[in-house]
Amino acid sequence: MPGKQSDDVEAFIAHWSAAPISERAHYQTFIIQLCRLIGAPAPDDERAGDMDYCFERPIRFRHDNGLTTTGWIDCAKRDCFVLEAKQSLKRRDGGALDPAAQLALFSKPAARSRGPSQEALDRVMRVAKRQAENYAKALDEWPPFLITLDVGRSIELWSDFARQGKIYAPFPDRAGYRITLDQLRSAEVRERLRRVWVDPMSLDPAARSAAVTTEIATSLALLVKSINSRRQLGLGRVERAAQASKTARFVMQCIFAMFSDSMG
Repeated sequence: MPGKQSDDVEAFIAHWSAAPISERAHYQTFIIQLCRLIGAPAPDDERAGDMDYCFERPIRFRHDNGLTTTGWIDCAKRDCFVLEAKQSLKRRDGGALDPAAQLALFSKPAARSRGPSQEALDRVMRVAKRQAENYAKALDEWPPFLITLDVGRSIELWSDFARQGKIYAPFPDRAGYRITLDQLRSAEVRERLRRVWVDPMSLDPAARSAAVTTEIATSLALLVKSINSRRQLGLGRVERAAQASKTARFVMQCIFAMFSDSMG
């Protein structure tokens, strides 16, 4: 129901925008409620103990000296994403990745009472992205998406549809990769997040271009066939071939004319 959905969105935004640091550290609750909001299954909706989609996914790092160490991905879903939350519990209490400790390095003493600057927050989110990339590298397959989450502030999307780990680019672009809480009011934004969760490869622009190209090519083929069927009645084989060539040139001229018009 549209009204109910709107109420849920407003309640979600109001709650998490005002959540204290101690509550924002519980990123799992945020993710579960976000999944409810976008219509995607949450990790606790899946089979218990299933490492394909879970919180605190264990990962083993293999080092050049032959040793291995264990890490924990905040949230991961096979063939979909690796999610790194800036406010997760493992970064609290003054640890090396404690956001408060990191932000203190970037804020001048006189400015700390006013809260961290956007530049300082950006730096911490870049650290979160690098951490997510390291986790993705340790998996059997690179996921198409990295998600960096700043609970109570924003969700950032990074994509690599080639799944080669060479570069995770802002998705859908540099202007729109960061989704703030107020942007969740947009049904389009919520649908984008839902597809990241359940069908990430459907967001691949190359796949969409191929589908559109195929659709257009099919339509053009039907158009050419229709024209020829009307113009070739009573013609011999040579005349039909000449007419088919003329029709093809006409359609090609139309395509270039429409392209030129679109490009101005």
